[in-house]
Formats: sequence, structure tokens, C-alpha cells
Amino acid sequence: MVMEGPTEDSLCGKWRSGCGLHRDKLKDIFSWRLLKTVAMGQVLSLLICGTAGSCQYLANAKVETPMLQSFLNYALLLLTYTLTLCRRKGDANILEVLRTKWWKYLVMGLADVEANYTVVKAYQFTTLTSIQLLDCFVIPVLMVLSWIVLKTRYRPLHFVAVTVCLLGVGAMVGADIIAGRDQGSASDVVLGDGLVLLSSVLYAVSNLCQEHTVKNQSRVEFLGMMGLFGTLISGLQLAALEIPAVKAIKWSLHIVLLLGVYALCMYALYSFMPVVVKLTSATAVNLSLLTADLFSLFCGLFLFNYKFSVLYIVSFVIITVGFIMFNTVQTYSASPAATAEEEEEEEEEAERASDRLLAADGGAGSVVAFTAL
Repeated sequence: MVMEGPTEDSLCGKWRSGCGLHRDKLKDIFSWRLLKTVAMGQVLSLLICGTAGSCQYLANAKVETPMLQSFLNYALLLLTYTLTLCRRKGDANILEVLRTKWWKYLVMGLADVEANYTVVKAYQFTTLTSIQLLDCFVIPVLMVLSWIVLKTRYRPLHFVAVTVCLLGVGAMVGADIIAGRDQGSASDVVLGDGLVLLSSVLYAVSNLCQEHTVKNQSRVEFLGMMGLFGTLISGLQLAALEIPAVKAIKWSLHIVLLLGVYALCMYALYSFMPVVVKLTSATAVNLSLLTADLFSLFCGLFLFNYKFSVLYIVSFVIITVGFIMFNTVQTYSASPAATAEEEEEEEEEAERASDRLLAADGGAGSVVAFTAL
């Protein structure tokens, strides 16, 4: 009986110590910055869900004008951010920006406009399942471009996280097939799939330019130049390709409201995305956007009578787990301006962060913790 108290106290002390250590490790992993990143990424997905829902209603109303819809978004950017650049003075003024970097922003605007156009065009030739699978190609392309152009260096955990996210996409596609949503035209699958791959490469170029601009210049400069060149390019393409389609629209308050909802969601998406890109990276943002299709599906359960599958929930959990894994360890930049010592310190810090993640109850224990989330 004499030893019961000390023994019990010792066991309780070990238990408390172990819990405290576990809580400390969880705090290191699930930091406020990480939680904010996850939340902001899902806001972007919800905005894309809004654009998808309004597009579906417009398609049901026989309105097929993707370039008109893009033009409205770019015009809103022009009226706000481009005019803001016009009021700035010195090197930040729009004339100075155009004088020194006009061709860079022309490439960025062209890539963004054509990426939006080609992916919409692909729906005429291939199936929804193919598009969902192939548009994930933007992630490896963006990682390669970031490695080459931005000198971004990834840890092994980043590649594991991307693989986990792509497995989640596979689960989502499987759920679509089970639910009978493998829909869309299959008149020319090779052409349609090629358009999706082309749009992925163009999106990667646009996102790379966005990350470089918001991290080295400013968010307003990026959005202002996107508004200027996007409006010019989409306006010319609209005049050349969609005038008959615009004339064929049976205008009503319903159509105007749908176009307004689409334009506002896209405007909010373009305005908010640079904030998240600056906090993380373009690759991380694209991983978070993989859940956008799932939000659209959940809305479709109520709006368009889609069939439910448990795999949708599984897919959402897997993609979220992969996104969290990707953001628990920061990437580092091996920029030419950095010294060898600085690069080594950044790499060592990333390695220590990775070790802390894997040390949380061992490698298997961390996976369990993530899955439980």
C-alpha cells in the first residue's frame, strides 16, 4: 500500500508528460498558419463551386458563351485594379509597368484566357471523367516549372502529399462512374483530351506568373495587368468567335442574374487567390482546388438531383489530408541570389520540420492522426 501512491503518481506523471508532448507536436503540425491556409483554400473551392453552378444553369438555358463570361470577369478586374494602377505614381504606375514588363504580362494574360477557353471547349469532345483526371496534369507541370523558373525545392513529403491528393481525385472519378455521371460528348476523345492537357499547361504558366508577381511585385500589379490584357484578349476573341452566340441569347432577368453571379464569383476568385498564393504557393493552391469538384457535386445533390456516393466523402477526406501534408513542411527557394550557407540553412529547416511531422508517434502514427482529421 505504501508504494501505490508514488506508483500511481508516477504513471499519471508519465501520462501527462506524454499527452503534453503529443499536444506540442500537434501544435507544431497544425499551426494557425496551416489552419488558415486550409480554410482559405476551401473558400477558393467554394467560389469555383459558385462558377460551376451558374455555368450549369446557363448551359441549361442554352447560353454557351464562355468567352463572354470570361470577358465580364476581366472587365471587372480592369475597372478596379487596373484603374488603381493608373492612380499610382513612380515605378508602380501602369505606364512604367507596361514600359518595362509589358511582354511578360501579355504572355500571362494570353495563357490565362486561352486556358479558360480550351478547358470549356474540351467538354464538347470528351467526357467529364477524362477532364477531371487530365486537368490534374496542371500540378506536376506547375511543380516542374516552379523547380526550373522559381528555383523551388520540394521535400519527399511534398511528393507523397501530391500522390495522396491524386488518389483522392481517383476516388472522386470512381464515385462519378458509380453514380452515372460519366457524361459528356465523346465525339473526338483524342482532341478533347488534348485540349484538357493544353489547358493544364496554360494554367500552370499563368499560375507560375501569378506566384512570381505577387511574391516579388504586388497583388494589385498582377490583377491590374491581368485585367488589362485579359480584357483586350478576351474582347478580341469574343468579337471573332461568339457574336452569333451572344445574339442568339434569349435575354431575361434570370440570364442576367446568372451571368452576374458567375462574373462576381470569378472576380472574387481572382482577387482572393493571390492572397493564398502569397501565403503558400501556386502548387498548394491547385491542390486545395481539387475539392472544388466535390463542392459542386454536393450542391448538385440538391440542385440537379445528382446521385450520392460515400466515395465522395472519402475523396474529400483524402484530398484534404494530402493538402494538409503538403503544407506542414514549407518549400524553400534555391535562388541564385542566396548564398550556399543560406540555402543549406533553409534545407536543414525544412528537414527538421519534416522530421517533426514524421516523429509524431512515429511515421504510422502521423498517418493515423491525419486520417482521423
